[in-house]
Amino acid sequence: MTAPVIGHEAQAAMLLAAARSGRMHHGWIFSGPRGIGKATFARALALRLLAEAAGPPIAAEGLIVPQDHPIRAIFEAAAHPDYAELFCLERDSGTARNITVDQVRGLQRLIQSAPSLSDRRIVLIDSADDLERGAANALLKSLEEPPAGMVFLLVSHAPGRLLPTIRSRCRTLRFDPLDDAAARAVLRAEREDLPANELESLVRIGEGSPGKALGYAGLSIADIEQALATIAAGGDPDNRQRLILAKGLSQKAARPRYEAFLERAPAFIAKAARQRQGEALGQALDRWEAARQLASGAIILSLDPATVVFELAGHVAALAPPAR
Repeated sequence: MTAPVIGHEAQAAMLLAAARSGRMHHGWIFSGPRGIGKATFARALALRLLAEAAGPPIAAEGLIVPQDHPIRAIFEAAAHPDYAELFCLERDSGTARNITVDQVRGLQRLIQSAPSLSDRRIVLIDSADDLERGAANALLKSLEEPPAGMVFLLVSHAPGRLLPTIRSRCRTLRFDPLDDAAARAVLRAEREDLPANELESLVRIGEGSPGKALGYAGLSIADIEQALATIAAGGDPDNRQRLILAKGLSQKAARPRYEAFLERAPAFIAKAARQRQGEALGQALDRWEAARQLASGAIILSLDPATVVFELAGHVAALAPPAR
């Protein structure tokens, strides 16, 4: 089922107005941080454009398409003949690292044939950052001479890495992180079972990216954040908090929480650094760099989890104000 879009109302209004005016550009790059809903937006936009083009008319505002609209049923069954979506495929060894040239070449049936249900055809690529070099060059040929009514929607977390020739043939539309209210609404819709304190912790941690926040759902991240805050405030002079964290996160069953801690500890220090100036800023940045290097190598080098947690918490403890 197509997920509802929360936020990004201005982008939706602009694109729908362009489509209704007949001046819809054929190529769009949806850029912005990972996890803020760009791909969800692109799918909802594709459905709305295809539904409006085929009819019957839709009275609802934004990207809403009524449940009983005939195009919605076809789209959600992945059977719409005028729509294609490219993404990294699942393989026996896991998810592929790239979108291949063969996948892009497979679009030729859609591009070269006449549209079936309306004059609109749409290709969504999630994400264009994953296109291998040959695939990017193959896509470029389609962007250079698109058929009438064709729209390419390219999701990108880092548009600066795309081929300049692709960027020059598309219009870039920026998507910003969601505000707290919108992020909270997304998280509630995705995980109705979240306790209130964990929900609020996820909103803070996500920093406008519900996708990022959902990666921590169910890991009691509020407890980890509280432990880090306590250590940073008091310095943990007797090592008590550090030892509790190290013992709790080094157990085999706690592996997901340990991996979350590896991400959160450097991020906690980075956030603290942004609130400092002068010498205090330099010291915090030094701690962040040391924590980042330790955390990034912990899994790869199979370092002892208890030792890693203790050392990372030590870098957090160094943020405490000097004792008087």
